[in-house]
Amino acid sequence: MKRLIVLAAVLLLAACGGTVTALNDDTALTEIDLLLAFVPDVQFAPYYVGIEKGYFTEAGFDVSITHLQESEIARQVATNPDSIGVIGAQQLLLGRAQGLDLTAVFEWYQRYPIAIAAKEGAGITEPADLAGRVVGVPIREGENYIGLLALLQTQGLSEDDIDLQATGFTQVETLVSDRAEAVVVYAVNEPTQLEARDVPVDVIYVSDYVDLVSNLLIVNSDLIAGSPDRVEAFVGAFATALRDTIDNPDEAFGIATQYVEGLDDPDVAPIARQVLDASVDLWDAEQLGYSELETWVNTQDLLLSADLLTDEQDLEAAFTNAFLP
Repeated sequence: MKRLIVLAAVLLLAACGGTVTALNDDTALTEIDLLLAFVPDVQFAPYYVGIEKGYFTEAGFDVSITHLQESEIARQVATNPDSIGVIGAQQLLLGRAQGLDLTAVFEWYQRYPIAIAAKEGAGITEPADLAGRVVGVPIREGENYIGLLALLQTQGLSEDDIDLQATGFTQVETLVSDRAEAVVVYAVNEPTQLEARDVPVDVIYVSDYVDLVSNLLIVNSDLIAGSPDRVEAFVGAFATALRDTIDNPDEAFGIATQYVEGLDDPDVAPIARQVLDASVDLWDAEQLGYSELETWVNTQDLLLSADLLTDEQDLEAAFTNAFLP
């Protein structure tokens, strides 16, 4: 069975009062390079829906998708006003600390998507149970690592209180083969794969213990200052596409099969469909895309305490809710 590769990574529908605002019906479409992390994946379904159902076109955009590493997305968006990217809050804050011009205009994930998975019966059902255990993390950076540190901190623990092993992105195999007692996972991905392999697991969700900012839609300030109507139009189009995906996941999954190789494989499709359903739960909210300052403070404090960020950033300049429908 093929292994799904998913992200580690907007707002209102017309029925709830939001609309897609066209920039100008008689002008040429504005070309936008939409930068997404890693590879095509079912979790990018809202962007595929926005393209295929014409929401971006109606708003005045000709959208093409490019896949890059998050650090490269940050650099591209900071220097190119014709690009819009999707990255995690950690990468945005680290980029701003390096002088990159980045502003989040939409908080795509409303719940932090990282979790801890352990086999049932291992006695690991809450963060305090991680003390003294062998814990596998893909790499010692990124959202997986940050999520683990956040959970440990809620219990007064640190990395020194566990036996942390960098395993690469092999969490399923690592847990199945007992190379670790618990693994840090993407909440909607590896637990689904483990259950499909008849390996029942207990899952500890970071979002149940601490509120952190996750994946975001980002632009640079030149685009905000020079073309605020363009930013508003794009955010509105994505908001409509996201709500459409949440409300019509079957249709969205069908659209995603046009973009993601292997989704029509009968061995892959059932798991991928579960991944999309689980992702919808992380995206949905009363007001899609809204960011809370307190959540940003939590995220920055965690990065500072882990020495991943050396100086406090101006958080009120790092994000805005001004363009939400």
